[in-house]
Amino acid sequence: MKKSWLVLMLALILVIITACGNSGSSKGNSEGEKGSDAKQDTVVVWTYPVHGKYEDDLKQLLADFKQKHPNINVETEVLSWAEGPEKFTLALNAGNPPDLYFHSVDGSYVDTGLVLPLDKYLTPEIKDDYLPGTLELGQIKGTQYGLPLYQFQWAWGGNKRILEEAGIDWQKIQKEGWTWSEFEAAASKLMKKLPDGSTQYPLVTDGTSLDFIEMLTRNNNMPDVLNEAGEFQWNDGRILDTLTFIQDLLKKGYMPAETAALAPAKRTEMFYAGQAAIISKAIPYYDVMIQNRNKDIDSGTVQGEKIDFVLLPVPHNDNAPAQTTMGGEGYVAFKQKKDKGEEHAKNTFLVMEALSGAQAGNSANELVLPFVRKSQADLFAGKGLGNKVNIEAAETMAKNISKPVVLNLDINDAAKMKQFKEQVVKPNMQALYSGEKTPQEIADDFIQKGKQILGK
Repeated sequence: MKKSWLVLMLALILVIITACGNSGSSKGNSEGEKGSDAKQDTVVVWTYPVHGKYEDDLKQLLADFKQKHPNINVETEVLSWAEGPEKFTLALNAGNPPDLYFHSVDGSYVDTGLVLPLDKYLTPEIKDDYLPGTLELGQIKGTQYGLPLYQFQWAWGGNKRILEEAGIDWQKIQKEGWTWSEFEAAASKLMKKLPDGSTQYPLVTDGTSLDFIEMLTRNNNMPDVLNEAGEFQWNDGRILDTLTFIQDLLKKGYMPAETAALAPAKRTEMFYAGQAAIISKAIPYYDVMIQNRNKDIDSGTVQGEKIDFVLLPVPHNDNAPAQTTMGGEGYVAFKQKKDKGEEHAKNTFLVMEALSGAQAGNSANELVLPFVRKSQADLFAGKGLGNKVNIEAAETMAKNISKPVVLNLDINDAAKMKQFKEQVVKPNMQALYSGEKTPQEIADDFIQKGKQILGK
């Protein structure tokens, strides 16, 4: 009896020990998974050298973020402006984009179904921090897909010495703007032969991008290829007038005959060398870039003539109002085909907010661009890096803001417009610069291809 009782007790103890052992093992695995997988998350960020010190800014912003959110790791990659867009497009098409990408919002991104809508993550405090009209710069048809870091602004830029030597009242132009005919009158005074036999051109632009034609068409009552209602704009006399204006500048020698072959870097080189009085396009950041270049010339590390930079508005058609190309650039959030879940989406937004908050306003400050948030404007008040006259000129131009049409376009229309620009506008502009096609031939091609691609 006692033996049986003892055997029973030993068996019971063995069961208890085994159960406790299994329970302890199960609990340990659960906590281990929670600690390594559930709690730790990695957010991938692809960005660009937004300004000269942006990588330093990024390191500090992420170090501060890590202290507040030790469970979120952030992997960053700084892409080159030349190769980054293609790398991102390939990743997006493969269904594996980064969680955050530095860009303006784009309807073609939304069309992939991989862009992350942000509205449910925006708190009242975040919304209230944005200055009027700026949060909308990260929206497509009213849905928030991005958080702008600053308002970009396109303009022209002039060499103060050359303008003044030709008797051009650049201060009046900054305050009042100028028309196409007024620009041509100024251009006739700005063109001359230099001592080395080369030509000083009134204007230089590159032949590879669409910035030039887009700025001029906006200043001829055309907001873009399409307007906000999706109606085709580049199919009437306005586009013909714009193309003819450009052709006249080339025929009169106001722009280099080799414009079609000029890369952006060569355009800038000509402006720095005093071979061009005005450069298109120029952003307010040129003010800071050229100030730094002047310091390098003083120190002997760079050879060349120092330049006093003047920010200038784009001239407008005599019968059209002045328009300044502006919009928002910042971070856009994405998910992947293999969705990482809601917790990861929330973490992605936390990183996005950290890279767009008050301290991140240094980007706008460095670039001499308008802030998008009240907290940014307050933090950097009185710390502007640009010359006062150029800051005031940028503020004056901002009163004539022309926001990107794509923010209000149907996704399909936005994608078709992008296709039209790449497949039709780019080669035609090359043909115009090289003299291979007339403005009328190009305008006719726009109408024909517009029907084919845009269905308009």
